[in-house]
Amino acid sequence: MKLWQKNTASLKEVEQFTVGNDREFDILLAPFDVIGNIAHAKMLASVGLLTNDEAADLVKELRKIYTSISEDEFSIRPDVEDIHSQVEFLLTEKLGDTGKKIHSARSRNDQVLLDVKLFLRSEIEKTVLSVQSFFELLIAKSEEFKDDLLPGYTHLQLAMPSSFGLWLGAYAESLVDDTVMLKAAYDVVNKNPLGSAAGYGSSFPINRTMTTELLGFADLNYNVVYAQMGRGKAERIVAMALANVADTLARLSMDACLYLNQNFGFISFPTELTTGSSIMPHKKNPDVFELIRSQCNRIKSLPNEIMMMTTNLPSGYHRDLQLLKEHLFPALGILRDCIDMAGLMLNNMEVKKNILEDEKYKYLFSVEEVNKLVLEGVAFRDAYKQVGFAIEDNVFTYDTKVAHTHEGSIGNLKNDAITDNMQRLLQSFNFEVYHAAIDNLLHQ
Repeated sequence: MKLWQKNTASLKEVEQFTVGNDREFDILLAPFDVIGNIAHAKMLASVGLLTNDEAADLVKELRKIYTSISEDEFSIRPDVEDIHSQVEFLLTEKLGDTGKKIHSARSRNDQVLLDVKLFLRSEIEKTVLSVQSFFELLIAKSEEFKDDLLPGYTHLQLAMPSSFGLWLGAYAESLVDDTVMLKAAYDVVNKNPLGSAAGYGSSFPINRTMTTELLGFADLNYNVVYAQMGRGKAERIVAMALANVADTLARLSMDACLYLNQNFGFISFPTELTTGSSIMPHKKNPDVFELIRSQCNRIKSLPNEIMMMTTNLPSGYHRDLQLLKEHLFPALGILRDCIDMAGLMLNNMEVKKNILEDEKYKYLFSVEEVNKLVLEGVAFRDAYKQVGFAIEDNVFTYDTKVAHTHEGSIGNLKNDAITDNMQRLLQSFNFEVYHAAIDNLLHQ
């Protein structure tokens, strides 16, 4: 039974269809729903809608519920529609009429908005920490292998000399830009929608600034209509941030699959990190990277899925938005799993030494030979033709030593500068601000 049900109940089939899988994903929102209730109760007391004793009783019971969630002793009863109703049922069961007052000046619409934002804020932090760990591994491996040369390709054709340090450092810097997008998503999520009610505010004299501070949000969603319109938009922005990280991982995984191929043979992994074949005894398949590639490519489609699910929705709440959880919530964990597995693989990667000593890679050095002529005073176009004719006449000679010194090149990776950029970015999240606020709600 719904808390707001009147004399006529919905048809059972309608009830089942509209609830769908929502209860399954609501369990993920449980701790955040409790935190939001604590802040709301304190605010209600501050404006006279609850007595101080009533608020204290509610906070005490809510903290008990939070503990039961933390200890995996919490569940949503089969006859209860969602997490919001379950928490209110428990409060009413313990406190009677006081429990029924918790929903004053609030709608399920802004309640779920708040829960989702608190959940996404926490999930973005977990994702940022995973990205940070993987970034540090890439930088460390880039430094470890900076002197090991690697063929560089354009159009999948031999192009110019690269190095394992340059290759791995490229993906590290890619994660810096991906983290910029995560910060943007975090800034959107880290705004308080509570108090927007059903999307048109409340006639009660509520204090939205107070709940913003209690919950550790950086700011409010001020306009109550926009607070509701922000649902779907916030999820799409988070999905785009995830998609950028996923794109970096998918591309790295494709490189790894190619480089492990025997025709390349640039890298190898311990047998226990690869898989075999049911009929081919020699096989060492890069299944981990293949699955990372596929999972990440699926995550890359997520922003478009959310965009299409919210297409042509007018302002105000619509039940379509409920389904966003089914698409976005699992993607957060999947992406972190992919990051962890990519880290496991790269941490155990071996690289082949002296790859470019093989004569088949000699044309990688054609540009090096052109540049040597230019340094001797030959015009670039003439030097280009001179080396080109030597290649055509099969008299091309070369030296495998490279001397690239400019910023970001083989001999000057600038990993220190890339790391500095990432550190400044990570510090800008200020996760400790919201942690302190939540800790106060739960313990003071």
